[in-house]
Amino acid sequence: MTSTRKILIALTSHGDLAGLRPTGYYLAEAAHPWHVFTEAGYTVDFASVAGGRPPVDGEDLTDPIQKAFTEDPEVTAKVGNTPRFADVNQADYDAILFAGGHGAMFDFPNDRDLAALARDLYERGGVVSAVCHGPAALAGITLSDGSPIVAGKNIAAFTDSEEAAVGLTDVVPFLLQSTLEKQGGKHTGADDWQPHVVTDGRLVTGQNPASSTGVAEAVLKVLAS
Repeated sequence: MTSTRKILIALTSHGDLAGLRPTGYYLAEAAHPWHVFTEAGYTVDFASVAGGRPPVDGEDLTDPIQKAFTEDPEVTAKVGNTPRFADVNQADYDAILFAGGHGAMFDFPNDRDLAALARDLYERGGVVSAVCHGPAALAGITLSDGSPIVAGKNIAAFTDSEEAAVGLTDVVPFLLQSTLEKQGGKHTGADDWQPHVVTDGRLVTGQNPASSTGVAEAVLKVLAS
């Protein structure tokens, strides 16, 4: 695969947590990978399910990396007007990273264009990665042979235990860990809120917001190899 030195960060467009409160993509899970990738000399682009400006959740501007992300004019322009997945050419990217946030649970698994883009990128030798609730995207991705992308793969994702800890077990449309396990994913988890990153070939996954930097660093390792 010829490197493009470009990585796509995928964001949810879903802003309503089942009527409880607003949600969206978790800012740290886009900002920290963006920081790692750009520091390594990659161009980072963004895409979302509905296009336009995706809703944000979990913003913490005391974190200098999140602050830098929100103040970077190039990021502001790109995140303010994201393309939909149908309008993105996967051949332009070496890797895709699905950022989490509870919104991802509602729209990532059902977006056929997202699934097709990730499958084609993966099958031509690119890296597919996801963090926290971002692996909800993986629940909707099947490979050309009909198997789920996670089948037989070592993976991490926001755990059922963490979902219970935030009191949302009965609010989310499905439990992420359990669903990926039903699809044949070999899930491992650390204690709640502890960083945990798993690499299996060209599939890189992380458990929670604390895993965001580690997932991005693992993606770079796979690309370097």
